Amino acid sequence: MPHRASRLAAHPASRPTRRAAPCAVLCLALGLGCNNGPSSASPPRSPNGSGPASSAVAPRYPRALIEGVPHVAQKPDFCGEADVEMYTAALGQRVDQDQVFAASGMDPARGMGATTRELKTALERLGFEVGPVWSRVPADDAERGLEAEFAALHADLARGVPSIVCMHFDDRPRTTEHFRLVLGYEPEADEVVYHDPAVADGAYLRMKRGTFLALWPLKYGADEWTVIRFPLAAKTVAAPGRAAGRGPADYAQHVMELRKKLPSGFSVVVEPPFVVVGDGGVDTVRRSAERTVRWAVELLQKDFFPAEPREILDIWLFQDAASYRKGCVELFDGEPTTPYGFYSSEHKALVMNIGTGGGTLVHEIVHPFVEANFPEAPAWLNEGLGSLYEQASSRDGHIIGLTNWRLAGLQEALRAGRVPSFAELTATTRSAFYGDDRGTNYAQARYLLYYLQEKGLLVDFYRRFAAARATDPTGYQTLAAVLGESDMAAFQKRWEAFVLGLRFP
Repeated sequence: MPHRASRLAAHPASRPTRRAAPCAVLCLALGLGCNNGPSSASPPRSPNGSGPASSAVAPRYPRALIEGVPHVAQKPDFCGEADVEMYTAALGQRVDQDQVFAASGMDPARGMGATTRELKTALERLGFEVGPVWSRVPADDAERGLEAEFAALHADLARGVPSIVCMHFDDRPRTTEHFRLVLGYEPEADEVVYHDPAVADGAYLRMKRGTFLALWPLKYGADEWTVIRFPLAAKTVAAPGRAAGRGPADYAQHVMELRKKLPSGFSVVVEPPFVVVGDGGVDTVRRSAERTVRWAVELLQKDFFPAEPREILDIWLFQDAASYRKGCVELFDGEPTTPYGFYSSEHKALVMNIGTGGGTLVHEIVHPFVEANFPEAPAWLNEGLGSLYEQASSRDGHIIGLTNWRLAGLQEALRAGRVPSFAELTATTRSAFYGDDRGTNYAQARYLLYYLQEKGLLVDFYRRFAAARATDPTGYQTLAAVLGESDMAAFQKRWEAFVLGLRFP
């Protein structure tokens, strides 16, 4: 890129219409900032004065400029990640913002971009030798300390090494902290040249050095200020491989949006392909995420569902009936129609009263996987699989359904002769399955699949049905073929005897 010295860009505080969201809005809201460094536990406090005192004779630094660095607009809160992408692109080894975030090891459940500690980790993993990035400046000798820090920054620029700095976005009260990429210094105007990823046209902007030195220190203590700088000395920079599907950055961006509507007292845990949210405390939410969600997802994918849901979905775990009802009304537009839970494709959410147990959660997890893998699946199969696993365990590394509370009602209906034929069940439309239920549709579908499971035929049936969906939309022909039955009426009598012989609990 040619040197753009003729373009005098104002400090971004004077150009609000071109400003994107700075990276540290969420950081400050969480009390972290981009300086999550050592010994910075106390909240930010400003000592008297807003910056270093003016020197009668400012040091003279020669001109330095690193040219040819493309500008990249940051994703929300990914200012540090964008800075890295800009410079790695100039080096011919572009590492995009998502890859930088993944390399940082940042927990996406925090819903924010990489803080200083994690950005340092990412840079070192990518092949930069950043060295110590936190410096301390005595508040009572700030001018001398900051001048020394700037001299080191300028010396790096002179040898072709840019720096990422963490600084205040502007001088307004309660301003955010923000990562910028420093690329040069112009001595005639005494200006620092930098790329700002939060500004739409933020390449090679300029800022008076005095303003830069006022915004650079993070005043977390009255006696000592913190200065953060990553000199981007490249050892051997190599772009990491990109994993297929969604990565940590996708979940971090999703959580940022989720937090905008998240009620107070809710915790967030990322458990791909879901984000689990609950009001029972972070340990309880994490336990449900790991022991129920992860367990179910791994086993369901193993046997049935190679594809993940197309979008990140939220699982809302309300700890009791009262919070469940309140959450449904406030977040999902109305009273719940079931006391247990439901899946809403409209809201991209699984909503649970987890106080009733984890069975409904596993049931509802099935539905978005069916939607992603077998969207034409009839309601009897979709709900049959879901209800099969609402009481579940594992056998030889595979998920299995156990007998459950639906058994008694089905046995009663069988004795009364109220259960339809399998030809009728499989032919039910969606509205008929849900709206004209004789009280047995769910249970009959469940225990048909339970029978197939116990005979070692369920996985084969599901896969063959999914493959034959165009020619056998109800699954009835596939069912007969998998069973090896030419007389389905005779089979139904044997199935009824099988069901009547089952027990729960």
